[in-house]
Amino acid sequence: MMNREDIKRLLPHREPFLFVDEVTEIGEDRIEAYRDIRPDEFYFPGHFPGFPVLPGVLMVEAIAQAGILVVLAREESRDGRKTLFAAIERVRFRRPVRPGERLLLSARILGGRAGVYRIAGEARVGEELACEAVVTGALRE
Repeated sequence: MMNREDIKRLLPHREPFLFVDEVTEIGEDRIEAYRDIRPDEFYFPGHFPGFPVLPGVLMVEAIAQAGILVVLAREESRDGRKTLFAAIERVRFRRPVRPGERLLLSARILGGRAGVYRIAGEARVGEELACEAVVTGALRE
């Protein structure tokens, strides 16, 4: 289990662009984590006035951050390494996510080499699938 401070020791992301709050399970190639969607998030006033919805691209970002945590947890040399998107595939948005909801993020590494990793993940609210995606992330110096 990891709290937000543990997560910050691995991920280079910081507020307001850190989208993993807690890790409940982490293994050699998979992770389960949470993101609480707070009503005061910076994007809600504009997305959308009177009907705040978590932007879909931020769900994909949360999935990618969770997945790359698995990679960084097993990397011996991670100091100063940056994480970058290389590709986003097969994204499907299944339901809107609203303030006050909790996203369960799950991801697993499909494969990787030379610092490039392919990750399949999903975001759920309760039992409902909100988003699924396959992302490719790269670790760079």
